[in-house]
Amino acid sequence: MAHPCSAPAPVPGHACSGTLGNHLARRLVEIGVRDVFSVPGDFNLTLLDHLVDEPELNLIGCCNELNAGYAADGYARAKGVGACVVTFTVGGLSVLNAIAGAYSENLPVICIVGGPNSNDYGTSRILHHTIGLPDFTQELSCFQTVTCVQVVVNNLGDAHEQIDTAISTALKESKPAYISISCNLSGIPHPTFSREPVPFFLAPKVSNYLGLEAAVEATAEFLNKAVKPVIIGGPKLRVAKAQKAFMEFADASGYPVAVMPSGKGLVPEHHPHFIGTYWGAVSTSFCSEIVESADAYVFVGPIFNDYSSVGYSLLIKKEKTIMVDPNRVTIGNGPSLGWVFMADFLSALAKKLKKNSTALDNYRRIFVPSGMPLMREKDEPLRVNVLFKHIQNMLGGDTTVIAETGDSWFNCQKLRLPENCGYEFQMQYGSIGWSVGATLGYAQAARDKRVIACIGDGSFQVTAQDISTMIRCGQRTIIFLINNGGYTIEVEIHDGPYNVIKNWDYTGLVDAIHNGEGKCWTAKVRTEDELTAAIAAATGEQKDSLCFIEIFSHKDDTSKELLEWGSRVSAANSRPPNPQ
Repeated sequence: MAHPCSAPAPVPGHACSGTLGNHLARRLVEIGVRDVFSVPGDFNLTLLDHLVDEPELNLIGCCNELNAGYAADGYARAKGVGACVVTFTVGGLSVLNAIAGAYSENLPVICIVGGPNSNDYGTSRILHHTIGLPDFTQELSCFQTVTCVQVVVNNLGDAHEQIDTAISTALKESKPAYISISCNLSGIPHPTFSREPVPFFLAPKVSNYLGLEAAVEATAEFLNKAVKPVIIGGPKLRVAKAQKAFMEFADASGYPVAVMPSGKGLVPEHHPHFIGTYWGAVSTSFCSEIVESADAYVFVGPIFNDYSSVGYSLLIKKEKTIMVDPNRVTIGNGPSLGWVFMADFLSALAKKLKKNSTALDNYRRIFVPSGMPLMREKDEPLRVNVLFKHIQNMLGGDTTVIAETGDSWFNCQKLRLPENCGYEFQMQYGSIGWSVGATLGYAQAARDKRVIACIGDGSFQVTAQDISTMIRCGQRTIIFLINNGGYTIEVEIHDGPYNVIKNWDYTGLVDAIHNGEGKCWTAKVRTEDELTAAIAAATGEQKDSLCFIEIFSHKDDTSKELLEWGSRVSAANSRPPNPQ
């Protein structure tokens, strides 16, 4: 019997049988999707039959739509595109939050909804799974602001064009797409589906040559006059597909390279010019001093929001800044040139710069390595900084770190990533609970890596159920569940009784979900010795199991960065209204 989460072997010479359902399945395979995350409902059941029948596609049933959407998000981070299938309105509005998060992170997630029977459109009928009005557009209206394209397929004559337009638009814009398909259409043959889908040709975006030339010339003049310039990589490096060009620029310039917190994992940290995370007052030691004292800084693909700017407290001056966006370059207070694409620009700029290592030399002069955690007493309760010292030692090119919203943001940010070690978190949207579904999706896509997920107890309570799907899929993730009794990140922004949660027996819950089916191992950890033993087991005899390690920590044991960041974000949140 085939494994429930393993795609069947491809069938040689597989031919499309000429239905909408088969076309959609083959199109998903053609763009690189091998796993689709779903929750069945009566409007999507026939469509799910066609996805199941596709030999190269694997349908993974999730416990709820929110987690199916988060899983598609995590899958897209590893594979470049993800997909989920839900039912009309009750499913669509449940997955909406995850799709909004994917939109914020520029991830092409294909969200497919099984819709009403095509005969019901344009009638005055009231259907179940709606709010009781004969108007079926509520779900569509909600998706319009969190997807780049929306299609409602209720006519076979237009279906081929609608589906292909939606999927190709998602890939071109690197944003989610919404496709609603009437429940009675999936299995009906139609001439437009009589052959295999022709692979998409997505024409590469080519910079305006004159604009590119002007941008490179103005930037090179600006930087070649600077005494101690620096480079800071941001999260839009991913959507611009410019990581290789970024490193060409870094190598040619000799400048020190920092990364914004939301760009961690996109810039190689083993590079000799890497100086850490630039995050204002909570930066890696000695990094902000070098960045903020520079006389020119090149921000490549940044997002400046209240979180990444630590409550708008960055000491950055516009007149010293080169801003490189995916399709535009802005030089200080001077020119802004559009239709100049990031990868083209960085590669061309690399050839025009004089090498200048002044700022990097300054960094190496002032740098002092981080201290080690203090020696412990015998049987002393485990401290969080000791936990992350051990996690650091677990990292390699065959691992990926997934950090949940909360203090894990700050603790994981301090991990130094070895070559090829992955790193994912959701900083822009910051939806607590995201990491459970995202871990499921990422681990399913990146079978060659072992995921190490760091999740707080409050976040875990939001989406815990899909531990079940991880076990069912035979995943071997290591989850560190940090049990400190509440929403620690919110405590540091604004405390109140609402930040204290009911404690669960987390390992007992996971053992109950395991229920003797599949490979799963759990441990409770209160001391460093217990942690050492648990990690040894997870990386040794339990290396092929899902390993769930519950870490007990004091409710006030937080990173110093969270304390600083929380007070600044709190101050930004509590600004009084401007005078009228």
